[in-house]
Amino acid sequence: MRYQVSPRFDRSVRRLDPARKSTVTATVERLIAAFETGQVPVGLGLKQLRPGLWEGRAGLSDRILFSRTSDAVKFLLAGNHDEIKRFLRTF
Repeated sequence: MRYQVSPRFDRSVRRLDPARKSTVTATVERLIAAFETGQVPVGLGLKQLRPGLWEGRAGLSDRILFSRTSDAVKFLLAGNHDEIKRFLRTF
């Protein structure tokens, strides 16, 4: 499996405060481990929003948006529920 990070994802993570950034980074690592092992840990809150487009929970308020194909995962955005909804209107 290949993993990619979009420039928008990088920007969205950089603007987070250190605690939220740490939570998002840890969640991305947990997501990658889940894809590699095939076992999704409880608490990631994975939800398919559209075909190939998924959301995972990174704490109480933050979400990670990513696209997934059979051989690649691309992280698109990290943010709160409203930021994800705003992004989806243009995606």
